[in-house]
Amino acid sequence: MESEAAPYIGMLMAECCQVGLMIISKQAMSAGMSTFVFVCYSNAFASLILLPFSFFFHRSEQRPQLTFSLLGWFFLLALSGCLAQLFGYTGINYSSPTLGTAMLNLVPGLTFLLAIIFRMEKLNIRKISCLAKLVGAMVLIAGAFVATLYEGPPLLNRPVSLHTHQLSIIGEHTRWILGGSFLAVDCVMASSWAIIQAIILKKYPAELIVVFFYCFFITLQSGIVTVILERNLSAWSLKSTMRLLAVLYSAVFGSALQVGLCSWCLRKKGPVFVCMFKPLGIAIAAVAGVVFFGDTLYLGSLLGIIIIVLGFYSVMWGKAKEEKKINDSQFGSLQSPTQKVPLLANHAKETVNFAA
Repeated sequence: MESEAAPYIGMLMAECCQVGLMIISKQAMSAGMSTFVFVCYSNAFASLILLPFSFFFHRSEQRPQLTFSLLGWFFLLALSGCLAQLFGYTGINYSSPTLGTAMLNLVPGLTFLLAIIFRMEKLNIRKISCLAKLVGAMVLIAGAFVATLYEGPPLLNRPVSLHTHQLSIIGEHTRWILGGSFLAVDCVMASSWAIIQAIILKKYPAELIVVFFYCFFITLQSGIVTVILERNLSAWSLKSTMRLLAVLYSAVFGSALQVGLCSWCLRKKGPVFVCMFKPLGIAIAAVAGVVFFGDTLYLGSLLGIIIIVLGFYSVMWGKAKEEKKINDSQFGSLQSPTQKVPLLANHAKETVNFAA
């Protein structure tokens, strides 16, 4: 039972890390930190953390050899992740973490479409399990947009924190549109990342080593971009406490822990399962805002959370039905040979072979 619940717990932890990362990265970039420097530093520190742990954790496993083809896949995975991070953090800097979390709701739909194209998921609306996944995915996205775009009357009259007030009035209209455009590209890259990651894990099922190379190649890629675009050496400074905390949080809880958990869950359950948790970030952000930041709980947030939970349950129910059917068919195929051949015939055949 614990092994079945582990991917769900892992993805909940990953989404909590994602929400925290959006908030703290916005604070660091508002304090003047460059997006390119932030991505480079966080992945560099994550690489140093993952280097000893990845090879120690997988030391006793039989793994395929590292080839140039695999390294090419790692580089492609890092390129999609690097573009996702650069566009994502830039979009958050132009808009807000709230819009960034809301735009992530596009990821499940895009990933589901790509998974169908690459035949990782089957679309058969005649089957109740597939229909439950499809309807659940649409309900998830709808609930997330309700929680984000519809406010409604307040349910808990708490004073709105200065932080939340600032996030709600950030920037001009043009900056908001530009930020949304960057975040849309981030969603496309994030969906591509999930598909590429699934392909790699079939070839090389060692999550932490894959994540290490992922962070390592992102460090190289973002480092080259940063050196070209950031000519001011002061941009590399980590003297500010907020910058240092943001980089350390991103390295430990973002690049290392979150990506590691997502990779493990992706190998266990597939890319669609991982990306279906993205809308839960809205619910987590709303609850965290009320509990930790004293934000006001509005009717729209509560309705959105309820719709998200219903859609999420529908998707997970459909996935469970499909997995149960696959397990039953595999169990039946394992038993079928013994049912076709009588036991005495098998014994007699083995005796003849032994005598020969």
